[in-house]
Amino acid sequence: MMRRSPSFDNFEFDDLFDRMSRQFEEMSRQFDGTRSFGREMAVDLREDAESFVAIVDLPGFEKSDIDLMVTDETLTIEATRSEASDEESEHYVHRERRSDAVRRSIRLPSSVRADDASATYNNGVLSVTLPKLHVEDEDAHHIDVE
Repeated sequence: MMRRSPSFDNFEFDDLFDRMSRQFEEMSRQFDGTRSFGREMAVDLREDAESFVAIVDLPGFEKSDIDLMVTDETLTIEATRSEASDEESEHYVHRERRSDAVRRSIRLPSSVRADDASATYNNGVLSVTLPKLHVEDEDAHHIDVE
């Protein structure tokens, strides 16, 4: 029996790393206490000439429930909510409180200007605009060849 070497010509390494990254994120949520209860956060990342735009589905959350962070080339989105009633006059035999917590980190293709980032939240959809960090030619250090 002759063994063949695997061919990686048509293999998409970026897709493989994206899938692996998602799987590691899902596994890490089991250990860090921020599990998503019955839901995953759907994220689309769009790029144009000047910025990256992340479109995130977060139905049922309030704007105050959402926390965004940008570090290096990573956007982290966390949302936490609890539903509880403070009615003390009721005598409950059985009562359930619901809480949801979701967390997702998205690796960005390049650096962004975190100070200029903006976000809007409307009808359960979060839009995060992250302006790209452009290195201007005058800021670059030129090296003379001798």
